[in-house]
Amino acid sequence: MINVVLCDDHAVLRRGIRDTLMEAHDITVTGEAGSYPELREVLRTSPCDVLLLDLNMPGRSGLEVLASLKETNSEIKVLIVSMYPEDQYALRCLKAGAQGYANKAGDPMELIAAVRTVVQGRKYLTAEVAQMLAESVAQPTLETPHSALSERELQTLIKIASGRRLSDIAEELMLSPKTVSVYRARVLEKLQLTNNAELTVYAIRNQLV
Repeated sequence: MINVVLCDDHAVLRRGIRDTLMEAHDITVTGEAGSYPELREVLRTSPCDVLLLDLNMPGRSGLEVLASLKETNSEIKVLIVSMYPEDQYALRCLKAGAQGYANKAGDPMELIAAVRTVVQGRKYLTAEVAQMLAESVAQPTLETPHSALSERELQTLIKIASGRRLSDIAEELMLSPKTVSVYRARVLEKLQLTNNAELTVYAIRNQLV
């Protein structure tokens, strides 16, 4: 039996993923968490072969959680499940140590295949990500300016371009408005832009939103 733990701050989404996974005869969901502190407690008490981890976690970011897990729970396979665009986050997650990346908007039944794949020690790639990798090998391209952004900076860019106010972003990420303002300033500097309107245009042109 494959033991799976879910970590997502949206209870409704967790329930949907749990119901999907429980349809498989060889998978059982042994625990759920809505934050990193909850996850640490769950992992202390529940067996876990595969962790399904959302990137957009309150407080600590998904990649920060992933790094901590790799340091302390090296045997656990991590499958990132996120709404963020695959072309912007999948490769980041794989480089950070995740065994796979699945989009929440994809076919729910693919999660079962993904769990079975990563528990065997293999990487799980959607057809879209596999195609991206093939194209990057066959025809290397220059990195985009936003590839130099940290995860939090990229999240801030996407949220601003989606019309969120800084106060809304701060609340969603459980950060102070001052901290979010710092991220915004860093994004503007790294992308050589001057205001939110230019950020939005940049995001649209680069298919970030």
